[in-house]
Amino acid sequence: MAAGPVLSSEDKVEQTPPSPRDVAGPEFPAQSDRISSHQEDDVDLEALMNDMNTSLESLYSACSMQSDTVPLLQNGQHPRSQPRTPGARPPQPTQPQPSPRQRVQRSQPVHITAVRRLQEEDQQFRTSSLPAIPNPFPELCGPGSPPVLATGSLPPSQAAAKQDVKVFSEDGTSKVVEILSDMTARDLCQLLVYKSHCVDDNSWTLVEHHPHLGLERCLEDHELVVQVESTMGSESKFLFRKNYAKYEFFKNPMNFFPEQMVTWCQQSNGSQAQLLQNFLNSSSCPEIQGFLHVKELGKKSWKKLYVCLRRSGLYCSTKGTSKEPRHLQLLADLEDSNIFSLIAGKKQYSAPTDHGLCIKPNKVRNETKELRLLCAEDEQTRTCWMTAFRLLKYGMLLYQNYRIPQQRKALLSPFSTPVRSVSENSLVAMDFSGQTGRVIENPAEAQSAALEEGHAWRKRSTRMNALGSQSPLHPSTLSTVIHRTQHWFHGRISREESHRIIKQQGLVDGLFLLRDSQSNPKAFVLTLCHHQKIKNFQILPCEDDGQTFFTLDDGNTKFSDLIQLVDFYQLNKGVLPCKLKHHCIRVAL
Repeated sequence: MAAGPVLSSEDKVEQTPPSPRDVAGPEFPAQSDRISSHQEDDVDLEALMNDMNTSLESLYSACSMQSDTVPLLQNGQHPRSQPRTPGARPPQPTQPQPSPRQRVQRSQPVHITAVRRLQEEDQQFRTSSLPAIPNPFPELCGPGSPPVLATGSLPPSQAAAKQDVKVFSEDGTSKVVEILSDMTARDLCQLLVYKSHCVDDNSWTLVEHHPHLGLERCLEDHELVVQVESTMGSESKFLFRKNYAKYEFFKNPMNFFPEQMVTWCQQSNGSQAQLLQNFLNSSSCPEIQGFLHVKELGKKSWKKLYVCLRRSGLYCSTKGTSKEPRHLQLLADLEDSNIFSLIAGKKQYSAPTDHGLCIKPNKVRNETKELRLLCAEDEQTRTCWMTAFRLLKYGMLLYQNYRIPQQRKALLSPFSTPVRSVSENSLVAMDFSGQTGRVIENPAEAQSAALEEGHAWRKRSTRMNALGSQSPLHPSTLSTVIHRTQHWFHGRISREESHRIIKQQGLVDGLFLLRDSQSNPKAFVLTLCHHQKIKNFQILPCEDDGQTFFTLDDGNTKFSDLIQLVDFYQLNKGVLPCKLKHHCIRVAL
């Protein structure tokens, strides 16, 4: 159809004279095939348009009785000459019978115009009154809940920004993870635990590592990963590591804060609860004091000064141990800084001891001039300063981070098995000699049952050796290599490396690992932490009735392999200063 002005039916009839083709209707069969085919198509289109127009107009008229919308005429125009009387029923639109002369105008857009105008009015009507199409769910569209959502009822569809973060493990492997801009360190650790199939015991942490500065620290659980990464240099990276001592000070605060290092502005009773409350209460003013080696800014020399840590910052005294305001000089601020531990302070900064710490401003990336380097005399003193810095800066946030895993654990289903370290409360002695098992409550009976089971196991092992084993590995050979599949065995590492791993994963009582001995190729070494000190115990092989056993106490207690030895000392202290509780672990991402 050619573009041009649209004429009404009356104008077109008066301007166009009738022709033989015009007067020809369906009752005249003498027509060409082309005209006949077009006529049949037009008749079908006419019927379809009439049906659709009638249905839409009837629906519209029914809805118009419940609204103030003026009904449309057939040509899509409003009746302007006759205003509607209030309370009067609007006239029903009637469908005029087409005359033979109007029928011949097959291509006139009369009905199409009415349909389009009706659809436009229907869109306006839909947003202000009842829906034009019957609602298939009327129970969802009552008077209190309109079918159309109001503007602003939905949250803005603004997708959170995403960013790729590369995380490294202790063995050098790495994984690139896509995270949201509001993801915290705890959320990222849980994601890595899920992807790496690790045991989630709430001791995994994300470490901010600066190899060029020789600094590292564990991120707090509430810190945003993207925000921390924005303050890191190009050579810095994130590490995925265990840290059992992250919230250990909430359990045993007296072990972290020696009495001679803590002072209070008000009288304190000295209990553990009161000690933590003074740190967490923002109105209190606890203070950590003591001597530290301080490196002068821009110089290589270190000075031993009397230092005190308050909520307002870290100060040093210019006159002995005086804490008068005129003798105190500000060393670092707590607000825009974070505390780090020195990785190799002696080698990189000529520190007097290996127990160094650093207060690094957030704006510093690769420069060492603005780093406030400090050094303590021992590990306990350094831990006290670093823990106090975290408590004074974050306060209740740390306690909330500590409580969240416990609250989640309490909400777990009773059918889910809690994952926890082996302790004296999780294992009991059992007797399965009868038809049903029973718990052995008598300690003497439990000890005799353990000895009897040990002798029975040795008899079975001796009988297997005499008859021959079907396994490709001989039992005696298997007992010397089976421990290499355990996470607590770290193979051939040095004494210094084992100590470094213990320090990195938290100086808590019962943290241990096993390694090969460097002095005796047939022996092993148990490295154990107790009271923030690291001790080493040699495990020697011994023979009894042709069998090889391992012992820690010169043969008084013998074990067929290292797995049995570890299991025993997780339940019994024996000659060790404490039971084995947590094992150092390294995972591959």
